[in-house]
Amino acid sequence: MPRRRRAGLTMLLEIDALRGKPGGPFSLRLGAGDCVVISGPSGIGKSLLLRMIADLDENQGRVLLNGTSRDAMTAPQWRRQVMYVAAESGWWADHVHEHMQPIAEAKRLAPRLGLAEALLHAPVAQLSTGERQRLGLIRAIIRAPLVLLLDEPSSALDEESTLRMEALLRELTEAGMGLILVTHNEAQARRLATRRYQMCAGRLEEMSA
Repeated sequence: MPRRRRAGLTMLLEIDALRGKPGGPFSLRLGAGDCVVISGPSGIGKSLLLRMIADLDENQGRVLLNGTSRDAMTAPQWRRQVMYVAAESGWWADHVHEHMQPIAEAKRLAPRLGLAEALLHAPVAQLSTGERQRLGLIRAIIRAPLVLLLDEPSSALDEESTLRMEALLRELTEAGMGLILVTHNEAQARRLATRRYQMCAGRLEEMSA
């Protein structure tokens, strides 16, 4: 059963008639503290939908953040506040710490996800897939976006690491961040979701609790 949605949530993200490669129109609302989970078969376009919301892929539609149109912001301004985190994030520098600002916040979060602080100074090439996945999430969180768009954030993690990550995500939503999460993990969807959608035939259908 989805987590109970708190009454009176402040509307954070509004998406109306969004269209693009995976179809549409897609419409949904995300309140501060909401975790919206999107499910559906592989290849149907869930990741592309997240990328459209982040304005990384071509799309048409109306998207508002705290009542301000995405069209009123530059692309970098929008993506700093509505941040997409891929299942396998890209790394543009050789060492982890070069991606982590502020580093003090990264040091605080690393043990929360079962990572040794020393990994923050490791070469990216020496990291396991699961380490890169968790560090990619930390890299996004420390930039303090208002909304995180998470694409299979625990696909490379074992159960213990997954539960650690979920605990951190719950804390972020309790603090008012909004999450849109794509996952194939049914148990994870039940644990985290305040609302759930199924993607099929170029549409989003809200699922009952």
